[in-house]
Amino acid sequence: MILEQALLHVIAGQEAEFERDFRTASAIISSMPGYIHHSISRCIEHKSKYLLLVEWETLEHHTEGFRGSPEYQQWKSLLHHYYDPFPVVEHYEKVSLD
Repeated sequence: MILEQALLHVIAGQEAEFERDFRTASAIISSMPGYIHHSISRCIEHKSKYLLLVEWETLEHHTEGFRGSPEYQQWKSLLHHYYDPFPVVEHYEKVSLD
């Protein structure tokens, strides 16, 4: 399992519209092959900052499958205009502590 993480800096004053459009976008991402789960959390100290976490079966399900799909274009048109600056997306894998 791969964990995608992105800090989303939404333009101040557009939080309600972003959250509305993110609800729509959630149906898009959750329908993709390799998708496991996602969550979004709003920062308490900075109301226009959000943390997006998405679990994927593999890195390629996100980077090639989702990002290379027509559905990604829908996601992009719904959400990308809210960000300033554009988010840095990183991927993580669990570390075995055995």
